[in-house]
Amino acid sequence: MREIMEQMALLDWSPLWISVKTGVASTVVCFFLGIYAAGKIMYLRPSMKALADGILTLPMVLPPTVAGFFLLLFFSRRRPMGIFLWNSFHIKVVQSWLGCVIAATVIAFPLMYRNARAAFEQVDINLIHAGRTLGMSEFRIFWKVVLPTAGPGIAGGTVLTFARALGEYGATSMLAGNIPGRTATISQRIAMVIQDQDYLKAGIWVAVILFIAFGVVVLMNWFAHRTIKTLHRW
Repeated sequence: MREIMEQMALLDWSPLWISVKTGVASTVVCFFLGIYAAGKIMYLRPSMKALADGILTLPMVLPPTVAGFFLLLFFSRRRPMGIFLWNSFHIKVVQSWLGCVIAATVIAFPLMYRNARAAFEQVDINLIHAGRTLGMSEFRIFWKVVLPTAGPGIAGGTVLTFARALGEYGATSMLAGNIPGRTATISQRIAMVIQDQDYLKAGIWVAVILFIAFGVVVLMNWFAHRTIKTLHRW
């Protein structure tokens, strides 16, 4: 126990901060983009819906390193997008914290999208018809009727999105690299210390990420429970 406390006192905690802020930023982006995409795709024709759904969920079935490879090609400063971002806004994506956020967002987005879409499809259509009968606009129906009713599913999607973004490794390593204090996340740090056969430090980092993940799941389950109770009162 004493050895563990000494190791924790000497530990560089920057990977924890980088992982948490990357997870939060990615989850926020995925939350709004996932809800928007799920809401829009619901109204497409079946053929277009299948095509769009396949494109949006592709990162879920691709190996993270493959997704990272495509992101690296897309945002490289030798490619049009990378050149444009650097010359126009002086924004560098490769080997930067922004790269961590983009990689985690691309990998975690399908989880938010799929859960949001499944939640929207389970909303009672009679509630939507009732809103239209009362003269509510489609925008107001979505935010006042559909979204609250789909709250538990969206909360679950948010949990999975944050957990996936927090633990992302493959695409992040490809796009952002493993720069200590800048892009080195907990997952990357665990891989590095295991390579050095420092299992004590690896165990500490594993315990940290397990504690965070468990706390988030408990918090979001509590939120989902409160949402369900509120809907039953309606």
